[in-house]
Amino acid sequence: MERLAELEFTAVEIDVHEQGGHLQPSQVAADPDAAIAACSDLQRLRPVAVSFSASDSPAYYDLFSATCKLAKTLGVVTMVVDASELGTPFNGEIERLRKLVAIAHDLGEVVAVRTMAGRMTQDAETTASLCRNVPGLGVTLDPSQFIFGAKKAVSWEPIIKYVAHVHLRDTKPEVEQVRIGQGNVEYGKIVNQLNRVGYTRALCAHMPPMDDVDQVGELRKMRLLLESLL
Repeated sequence: MERLAELEFTAVEIDVHEQGGHLQPSQVAADPDAAIAACSDLQRLRPVAVSFSASDSPAYYDLFSATCKLAKTLGVVTMVVDASELGTPFNGEIERLRKLVAIAHDLGEVVAVRTMAGRMTQDAETTASLCRNVPGLGVTLDPSQFIFGAKKAVSWEPIIKYVAHVHLRDTKPEVEQVRIGQGNVEYGKIVNQLNRVGYTRALCAHMPPMDDVDQVGELRKMRLLLESLL
C-alpha cells in the first residue's frame, strides 16, 4: 500500500481470497473486527472494490455475506466475484448469482462478475445474458480476457452498459500479460466506450508481477497512461 501511495495511486481494490489475497474470507467471518483493523492503514488509499473468492467452501454464501459486511464498513459498494467454470449449467449459475445479488443488495452492495477466460463470462454475449437474467448484476470488465487466446478480435460491446468495475493490463493473443504498450489493449477506445454509457467508477490496474520486469515501473506507466486519457 505504501508503494502504491508513493506512485500516486489514489484508490485500491482489496482481495478477500482464500489463496493469495490481502485477507481470507474465513478470517473475515471469524473475526470481523480484526478484518476491519487490518484495513485501517491503507496509506490514504481509498478502497473502491472488494474482490471475493471462496468457491470451494461449503459456507460460501455465509463467507460472502461476511465479506459484504466488511465492504459496507469500509464504504465500498462494488463486490467483484468470479463466474463459474465453463460447463456449469446456465440455470444453476443464474441461481447462484441471484443469491449473491440478493445478499449484496440487502447490505447496499453491487455484485460485478468478472470477465475471465475458462469461465462462463469469457463470452460477452453469455455474460450479457447472465446480466439480463439476474437483475442488479454488474460486470467487472477485464478486456485482456477477450484478447488472450482469441484467434480474432472479439467485441465486449454487449456488456458495456453493465460494467460496474474495470481491471486493466496489457495483453497479446499469445501472452496474457505483457509490458504496458507492447500489447493489443486499446485503452483510449475502452475509456470512450465507458464514457458513452456514463461510467463514473474506478479503473483498476490489475497487473500481477512478471519475471524480469520492473513492477513499479509498469505500475507507474499505467497510472500515467490512464491520467493522459482522463
